[in-house]
Amino acid sequence: MFADGRFGYLERVRYGLGYVTTPVYWVADIPTRISFWIDDVFVSRSDLLVENERLREDLLVAQRELQLLESLASENSRLLDLREATQVIAREVMPAEIINVSPDPYSKRILINKGSEDGVFLGQALLDAKGLMGQVDEVLPFSAWVLLITDSHHITPVEVNRNGERALARGSRSTVSELELEFVTQTQDMKAGDLLVSSGMGQVYPKNYPVAEVTSVYSDPGQDFTTVKARPLAQLASTRHVMLVFASEERVLPEFDLEPGEETLPEAQPVKPVFDESQVSQIDPSTSNQ
Repeated sequence: MFADGRFGYLERVRYGLGYVTTPVYWVADIPTRISFWIDDVFVSRSDLLVENERLREDLLVAQRELQLLESLASENSRLLDLREATQVIAREVMPAEIINVSPDPYSKRILINKGSEDGVFLGQALLDAKGLMGQVDEVLPFSAWVLLITDSHHITPVEVNRNGERALARGSRSTVSELELEFVTQTQDMKAGDLLVSSGMGQVYPKNYPVAEVTSVYSDPGQDFTTVKARPLAQLASTRHVMLVFASEERVLPEFDLEPGEETLPEAQPVKPVFDESQVSQIDPSTSNQ
């Protein structure tokens, strides 16, 4: 042993015995390795099931957060569009939100979250970033119903942006969300693709705000008037953020300096609009003239 430890005489013998004993060690280790393999198979499967469940939950949370971010991005884009649209209006505006829609398919009305407590009044104009939407026809303390321009009882004074031709746009009498121009004569210059803007008649809607785009013009020689249909530019079925428009500031007659002894002029009174604010939506086509 001393000589083997000092000079390694038996190293070759031990190396050869290693070849002989290796199968014995391998056979003796088979049960242990089989036990470890079985444990790994069942434990790994259980761990994978738990991990898959956790990953599935994480994926659902991530998808929800992604949808929320997309919704916030889309809402932010709509709010920016609404802000840009308010810059072209020379009147005071107030943002509002649509909270309900009338279930009656023949009554095209929406409910907004502003009411009399916020200064909302009958006949007040409602807009979105793309175009006119309608006007308030019922005011509640904290909410208000708005009659859309596509309702058959609503008439909007419009004009063709290209040439200034004026007309009255009534909501379609069907369930389709479109406008029909009334009392358009055969000689009026209108064609598909024309932009219709508010004419400002009646002083309800701000002048020159987009309303609709003409989609079709049909002239029947046997009829007195041309059939003109238009598509509203406002996102009536998809938008949620809108704005209420307040009337422009009332003008007051100027005061004059009087000489001593002259009579005092009557107190200046605000100039009243030519039409009542609610008159536009109540025009009876049987009494209207071209």
